[in-house]
Amino acid sequence: MYKIAVLGDRDSIYGFAALGLATFPVSDPEKGAHLLRELSEQNYAVIYITESLACQIQPEIDCLRTQPLPAVILIPGISGNTGEGIRAVKRSVEQAVGSDIIFNND
Repeated sequence: MYKIAVLGDRDSIYGFAALGLATFPVSDPEKGAHLLRELSEQNYAVIYITESLACQIQPEIDCLRTQPLPAVILIPGISGNTGEGIRAVKRSVEQAVGSDIIFNND
């Protein structure tokens, strides 16, 4: 059975535990990158990462984007939305279909 994980600062992710998701509070980008690698090798199909952590471990996320699993999805943290999550969705759609069909090149 596949699992779902959430990585990021504690204040941003603790609510996801109430939904039954595995939460992994991370404040250090090195530890975050290492944990992301570990989770990708385990049975996690979806890994949510706060945008603030994701911008610090982007090379690790880029390596995982070439694999079918896990799906890495950026979410806003407690500090707010940086827009990186929307840009990641746009890049994924463009890669999948060859053009920007959702945002119309905005």
